[in-house]
Amino acid sequence: MVAAEIESLPKDLAFVDLETTGGDAARHRITEVAVVRVHNGELADEWSSLVNPECPIPAHIAAFTGISDDMVAAAPPFAEIAAEVRRKLQGAVFVAHNARFDYSFLRSEFRRLDMPFSAKILCTVKLSRRLFPEHVRHNLDAVMERHGLVCSARHRALGDAQVLRDFWFKLQREMPEAALGATVQSLLGGPKLPAHLPADFADDLPDAPGAYRLYGEGGALLYVGKGHALRTRVLAQLAGTDPESGQHKLTRLVRHIDWVETAGELGALLCEAEWIKTQKPQYNRRAKSLTPPHTLRAADAAGAGGFAAAAVPAGSAPAAATGTPVVGRVAAVEAVSIEGVDPSDLEQCFGVFHSEKDARKALADIARARRLCLKVLGMEDGEGSCLAYQIGQCRGACVGKEPLMLHDLRLRLALSSLKLKPWPFPGRIALRERDPRSGEFRDAGGADLHVIDHWTYLGTAHSEDELTALRAKPSSAAFDMDVYKILVRYFSSHPKLDWIDLRDRR
Repeated sequence: MVAAEIESLPKDLAFVDLETTGGDAARHRITEVAVVRVHNGELADEWSSLVNPECPIPAHIAAFTGISDDMVAAAPPFAEIAAEVRRKLQGAVFVAHNARFDYSFLRSEFRRLDMPFSAKILCTVKLSRRLFPEHVRHNLDAVMERHGLVCSARHRALGDAQVLRDFWFKLQREMPEAALGATVQSLLGGPKLPAHLPADFADDLPDAPGAYRLYGEGGALLYVGKGHALRTRVLAQLAGTDPESGQHKLTRLVRHIDWVETAGELGALLCEAEWIKTQKPQYNRRAKSLTPPHTLRAADAAGAGGFAAAAVPAGSAPAAATGTPVVGRVAAVEAVSIEGVDPSDLEQCFGVFHSEKDARKALADIARARRLCLKVLGMEDGEGSCLAYQIGQCRGACVGKEPLMLHDLRLRLALSSLKLKPWPFPGRIALRERDPRSGEFRDAGGADLHVIDHWTYLGTAHSEDELTALRAKPSSAAFDMDVYKILVRYFSSHPKLDWIDLRDRR
């Protein structure tokens, strides 16, 4: 064995596991902490303690971990054991399963006490993925089953930390040390950050879905983004390796970053869209648009919905035979700002376009492709036939040669693929999105409740009090194009939705 190979493995490791009151380090607290210390491949110390979170433990969390309010009532708060925890972690590589979760919680607790803490991090989820890429699942239960590991107390801090220690020992026994060491070192390699950001900035970035904001001098909001894994996305953008940004100038301007973790992709998308709309960051392309988006709406001169009603000119065979004008459905379509469309009228709207010019061009393109009449569509004035009819590109609805009912039907068919979808629920709802990490890393039982009313996003609730406030929040009548697109895509890929009817709960 070559000396360099031996040295590639860290000598001091602290296997850490926490139990908490929820999944957000900024809002939730630790209820149990365990540290298993290994030095030079040998067990050096094992320690654990219940922690009084100084707040109630949610019932679903207590059921999952087995840690109740009564159990932690006499336990020390984190402030009383902080020095001991930091001493046990001092100088060691911080090892945990979904390490950013545990590390972010400890960093938050130390920060509340103004105690600095930083460490190199080794995530055993990532380690398992690198070493065993042929497997799909890498949560702790899957790792235990795959490697024949047992746990004395699953979902308790010390039991889970001991499993990680046993996993490490098994890897050392069964894998070539050079291969294991190379993989570990690649995971320990720190990110390259711009010089003007704090050296420990990356320590707090979570491997979780969410939205983030980049700020410049004086707190100016530069950019809003989102990612499936905030840490990966933000660091890639700051390093100039994010192909979606391509904004090297922006990277040089960044002085501060904040973010919000979400349960999943939907929450990240909704948060990003809300921030862009209300806070207008300088470098988001959508924020720069001065023209409101437009849609094509069927003119409703009759006030009964659908296309405008008018008399059909005599000339078709049925009309000529009876001598009686036939009242049909004239296909009049107008380009309107989508922000002024009442959500209840969406069934009579077709497509979303960047501007009125784009909407009218799209309608003209459809008319030419389907030989529809621009005059009947309200896009051409003057007496007599339309210009297209004169060159054989209109079937003659403008002169009575084609029945207007048939022209109307052909227009409806041409526009059908662009038809905006009506709100599929009876009213205001809370759409539950569960944390995707629960199936891979840990099941904290939490979820985000996105409150939505007729394609209008009102906010996300993380507690019953927040949900109560959002139930009563006034809803804007304006149609939100970005939220509409986000939800339509989400609904199409999630046929089974978990939602709560909020109409009778206000």
